[in-house]
Parts: sequence; C-alpha cells; structure tokens
Amino acid sequence: MPAEYFEARERALLGERYDTLYAAPQETAARGVTVSALRTTPEGFAARADFPLRPSPFCKAAFVVECPDFKPGRHPYHHAGVFYSQEPSASSAAPLLGVRPGMRVLDLCAAPGGKSSQLAAALQGQGLLLANEFVAARAEILRQNLERMGVTNAVITNEDTARLAAAMPGQFDRVLVDAPCSGEGMFRKEAVAAAQHNNALVAHCAELGAEILENAAALLAPGGVLVYSTCTFAPAEDEEQIAAFLAKHPAFTLCDLSDCGFGRPGEANRAPDYPDFRAGYTRRIWPADGGEGHFMARLV
Repeated sequence: MPAEYFEARERALLGERYDTLYAAPQETAARGVTVSALRTTPEGFAARADFPLRPSPFCKAAFVVECPDFKPGRHPYHHAGVFYSQEPSASSAAPLLGVRPGMRVLDLCAAPGGKSSQLAAALQGQGLLLANEFVAARAEILRQNLERMGVTNAVITNEDTARLAAAMPGQFDRVLVDAPCSGEGMFRKEAVAAAQHNNALVAHCAELGAEILENAAALLAPGGVLVYSTCTFAPAEDEEQIAAFLAKHPAFTLCDLSDCGFGRPGEANRAPDYPDFRAGYTRRIWPADGGEGHFMARLV
C-alpha cells in the first residue's frame, strides 16, 4: 500500500496481520456488476451473460467479472439498465438496510448511483426513493444512471443534508449514508486516491461524516434503520465514528452484522476511547476478502 502515513498507522493497529489483510488476491482491482431486479433476476442474467463471471460473496444480485479487459460501459446490457458496473464489495452495504416495497428510503450521498439503484430495485416501483447528492455535476450523473436503470419512483435532490433534515424530520423508514471518505479502499483502483491521501484529509472526512450522520438521524422515522458505510480503513471515519455517534444518541442500537456472510468484524482498538462500544458488531472488508475495502454499521 502507498502513503507512508497510512501504512504506519495500519501496521501499528494490525501488527503482523497487516501483510495478510492487505494482500489482495490479484494485482488489479476486481471488476464487478450488480444486476437490477427491475430488469431481470440474477439467475436469468447469469444464464444469458456473454462474458465470464462468478457470483459475488458480497451481494446476491452481484457478480465478479473474470475478464480484465471487460468494458462494461460498452455492453448493451449496461445501456439497457440490466446491470450497474460496481466494484464487487461496493454492493455490500445497500442490502443491509432491508428495504421492502412501499417504504420511504433516503440515500443521502447517492452519486454516482450504484447503491441508489440497488435500493430502487428493492422497492420494486412502490414507495419512494429520495436520492441526494451535494455536488451538482454528480447529481446529474446520478439522474442519468437512475434513468438508465429504469427507476420510476425516485426524487433526486442536490442539497445540503442539514437543509433536508430541517425540511423532512423523521420521514424516512430507511436511510443510507455512504459517507464521503478518504478513499483508502480505492488505492489500487484510483491512483489519485493514494496521491492525495494524508492525515488532514482523514480528519476532514471524519468531521464531514459526523455532520451527515447527525442529519441522517434527524431524517429517520422512529423504528427506522440507518446504514453507514465508507470505502476507507481509517478508524476516525469507521469504528470511532460510530462509537462517538452512539455515545451521543442512546436511542440508537447497533445491530450485529456477524451473520451477513462476508467480511470480518470491526476492531475495538480502532475506537479505544469507547470501551463499551461493540466494535465486533460492525463489518469490515479487507483486500484479502476479495474486495477493495469497506466498513459498514447498521443502526436502529
């Protein structure tokens, strides 16, 4: 892994496990596609796909594409909205929300739309998906992708999360916060992620994520479910973030994700100031697990 600060931090946290967990199964980032239930079934897609693939361990509707030269944007199934091109482990967070038809669902940091399309597929055209993106140019990409995927019951907003929380408090059954993060899980996929990485970026992203979490909590209806996810390994953005949130919000309960079927438990030494925090209830995906790197927590 590049970035001296990153490696020093992770070796201090993981010890001799560092080389094992960060040993990726291949030199380049894996390619993946996630199939939309609005278009077909995973079984139907697998039977008709004209490129090599295998089921993903991270999501029942996702596949790992076993073809390094595969160009998903040029495939007719892409243009027909049958699949969304998505790094395999990126498909893991959205299903944890348990979305059902008829619900009111919010994706607070939605662009470019992979997770939003998963949530829309789970709604099956019933209920409402509000997909929000703060950056206007990215909100337009989000619109294009949801349109391509055949989503008919989505509203797309280009708003600050605080303004949404003020306008619609307690209105959503499910909220996804795929937080803007320092992108440590993207080092292999995007060289710029490694080049721009530093401690200040981690601190900034942690602060932004905390603000978005506060607003997400305000938007959630009583009894609702909130899933927080990142594509980074930084404790300040992951375990420590969730531990601090729970300390401020005792009405929320952290759910145990140990039965989700992928990844490994979160780690207590990444939130040392919160000894009562059940870090093992959260979930991590390391490069050794076949994904680029993700963290997830489910809160009720």
